[in-house]
Amino acid sequence: MRARPLFRLIPPSAIAIAPTAIAIALGLLALAFPAVPARAEEQPITLKDAPGLSEIAANCQGCHSLDYVRMNAPFIAPDVWKAEITKMRVAYGAPIDDDDTAKIVAYLAANYGKAE
Repeated sequence: MRARPLFRLIPPSAIAIAPTAIAIALGLLALAFPAVPARAEEQPITLKDAPGLSEIAANCQGCHSLDYVRMNAPFIAPDVWKAEITKMRVAYGAPIDDDDTAKIVAYLAANYGKAE
């Protein structure tokens, strides 16, 4: 017995209702899983209040979360903080002037630096 093509095995009435059945199935899925606006459950990050914090706020959090400071603090020694700020300026083009760089490095080293 010779195999018949698949489209010949499906009755024309089933082919006609297939798009409707798919639309109904998708509609039921949409009802089962209603769209919920995505919302990050993040809490505002607060860093230690000390000299240099305003420079951090003005220069750092415009490009990245302040989570990075607290996440990396246990691992970064003061000289590495300086290298990180230099990288932000040179590699990423962060517009941080020399005076602010010195204040940011001093703040990070004093408040979030790994003891050497």
